[in-house]
Amino acid sequence: MTAPYQTIHVNIQGGIARVTIDNAPVNVLSLQMMTELTGFLDTVKDDTAVKVVIFDSANPEFFIAHVDMTMAEDAKIFEKLGAITLPGLNPFQSLSERLRRLPQVTIVKLEGMARGGGAEFVAAADMSFGAIGKAALSQVEALMGIVPGGAGTQYLRHRVGRNRAMEIVLGVDLFDAKTAERYGWINRAVPADEIDAFVDTLAQNIANLADGVIAAAKLSLPAEDYSAGLEIENTAWAGLFAQPAAGRLLVGGLENGAQTPVVERNIEAMLRELAAQRP
Repeated sequence: MTAPYQTIHVNIQGGIARVTIDNAPVNVLSLQMMTELTGFLDTVKDDTAVKVVIFDSANPEFFIAHVDMTMAEDAKIFEKLGAITLPGLNPFQSLSERLRRLPQVTIVKLEGMARGGGAEFVAAADMSFGAIGKAALSQVEALMGIVPGGAGTQYLRHRVGRNRAMEIVLGVDLFDAKTAERYGWINRAVPADEIDAFVDTLAQNIANLADGVIAAAKLSLPAEDYSAGLEIENTAWAGLFAQPAAGRLLVGGLENGAQTPVVERNIEAMLRELAAQRP
């Protein structure tokens, strides 16, 4: 737990681990961040002193922007990700499922934007709370020529229902906290000036429960088995990722300012314009 992380900060106190995402400028889910989050999750799962894990961001505008688009330019990226990939899953599903299967209670405090793999990370947590006027979610992958490939299709179908999941995946709009709450994407939209106290109180109340209660609750409310759906998702995602359109859109997105703060504030607009330009 004392590892010298570069993209996250970890503080453990009173049975609560606080993990702050900090990968400037927009918190892209890079190879480094995936490796560090995996290392933390693999370590903390065996730490019985930790009852609750809270995830937040050092950047008030971005929680996790999305998966690092420069990965598309690295021919050896999947070889590099092999060490953190679980059997039967792709690397991005592996991160999401590690979080979803954690024995501790996991809470995302969302005060900025979470797109793509970032939105999948939010959905993988046991609970997520969004700051009104600040939090926003989007599955932006369709505008990159792919579909969600980090378990997002499965989590969304369960959380919001198939019809709303189709809207989210294919409509590619940015959902504010209130709409995300109404759809069931997050637990609750909380006033921005109250979210810190709300999450801290909830986490401490859970951490103070008698020994065995959290484990019993997780046993009684088991995580869904998405094995078959994740296999289908990976096949669909990998098939599109290998197509020329995905490469054009991902590289074109980077050339047009993706992963810079200015463009990331409304990346859907840039990618929509790029997607409309047929080769």
